[in-house]
Amino acid sequence: MKLLEVLKGIEYKLISGDLDKEVTSVEYDSRKVTEGSLFLCVQGFTVDGHAFASKAAEQGASVIVADSTRTGFPNEELAGLSGRYGLCVVEIADTHKHLADLCANFYDHPEKKISVFGITGTKGKTTTAFMLREILERSGRKTGLIGTVCNIIAGEKIHAEHTTPESREVYDMMNTLSSGGEKDLVMEVSSQALKLDRVRGITYRTAAFTNLYEDHIAPNEHPDMEDYLSCKLRIFDCCETGILNADCSVADRVKAYCDGKVKLLTYSIGGDADFIARNLRPERRGHVTGTLFELDSEYYTGEIFVALPGKFNVYNALCSICSAYEEGISINAVKEAFENISVPGRMQPVENSFGVNILVDYAHNAAALESVLNTLKEYTEGRIITVFGCGGNRSKTRRFEMGEVSGNLSDYTVITSDNPRNEEPMAIIADIITGMSKTSGKYEVEADRTEAIRKAVNMAVEGDTVLIAGKGHEDYQIFSDRTIHFDDCEKAQAAVSEREGNR
Repeated sequence: MKLLEVLKGIEYKLISGDLDKEVTSVEYDSRKVTEGSLFLCVQGFTVDGHAFASKAAEQGASVIVADSTRTGFPNEELAGLSGRYGLCVVEIADTHKHLADLCANFYDHPEKKISVFGITGTKGKTTTAFMLREILERSGRKTGLIGTVCNIIAGEKIHAEHTTPESREVYDMMNTLSSGGEKDLVMEVSSQALKLDRVRGITYRTAAFTNLYEDHIAPNEHPDMEDYLSCKLRIFDCCETGILNADCSVADRVKAYCDGKVKLLTYSIGGDADFIARNLRPERRGHVTGTLFELDSEYYTGEIFVALPGKFNVYNALCSICSAYEEGISINAVKEAFENISVPGRMQPVENSFGVNILVDYAHNAAALESVLNTLKEYTEGRIITVFGCGGNRSKTRRFEMGEVSGNLSDYTVITSDNPRNEEPMAIIADIITGMSKTSGKYEVEADRTEAIRKAVNMAVEGDTVLIAGKGHEDYQIFSDRTIHFDDCEKAQAAVSEREGNR
């Protein structure tokens, strides 16, 4: 594409060179620059992209786009690159903001060719996204996904670095979907993505707000809860229909923000809303422990089974139901999706023939572990056996707190290793025991995580629940000198196969 087409709609200033350049890709990482790339100099929190302009030029960039607010890197220096390498240098205001615009132009606006369903909130984004994707797929619509656990584009599962990637990656994935004929994309939209313009230019078919809890308050994230909320509310600036958890703590703020701006659908458990869940009760079907509830809505009134335990998963189901209703999808597709739903590392069941509820979950702090264990108490006839460890080079307080939570709420705990990083696994375990010692909870130590999972699976009897917590969807384990492949679900399945084979 010609440079002038890539710059369409963006105010710019030519510093040096010829605007009649061909652009083969848009890059902000100099390591990815190839012959003909446009290299955008982005000023990040810790790294200034202008420092890599020379490297980009050496690797064949045809265009350098500088930020007009940069400090250092004067025009003469950049013009020198133009003279030496025959490239064009232009300047725009706020390169990071306009990265999305450049990519939208370069990929010929894929955001206008597909339907995007956005989900924001402190909790529930991942499960809701997988639920909605499953619904869309079962209604016959091939659907991509961008989120925390992974990205699924054109049927290919891609590792995810962030909940919502940088706009360049977002637009690249949307282009792949639209080019392959896929028309739907479910996207987890983080507050950082909204704050830092990673999703600039996208209009959502539905934009959902699940809840708001204190989180992400840090120097490089949000200074306070007001900023956190304000950023999340931006999702409603560019959507056709808003969806809101009417039971969340900031529901009134969200309603006020959307009033007169966007159509809003609401959902609740037992409250006043467009979609209401009532009479929640645990139910086990085959090897799956889930939740049965009654839906009261204009869309459908009757029973719904979700193959995931917990009240919070009913909230997630309600959220995805709202989008299905708005899309005119059959309730049968919704029911079928919920009956078969499995989310990697989020209350993920491990099938077995000996009547034990084995679950892999990402709960990696005290609050999350407490929530999961309290939920499982409602669904467990026998004991709760918990396997968990804590990460190295992380807060010691978290270790004390998680030990105390598991000691109070589990019947038995197998304390093990997580990602020890540069710390000794036994030193981390000693901190967990400090918290555990405040309780009367029974426990044992097995530093080898594979063996810890095997022990828990083998000691469980019919009616027990085994919770393998902390790593969830992660498929690696980090040590001081190496990173190895490690998947809790795979290890649990291997332990189950071994036990079943020994019968």
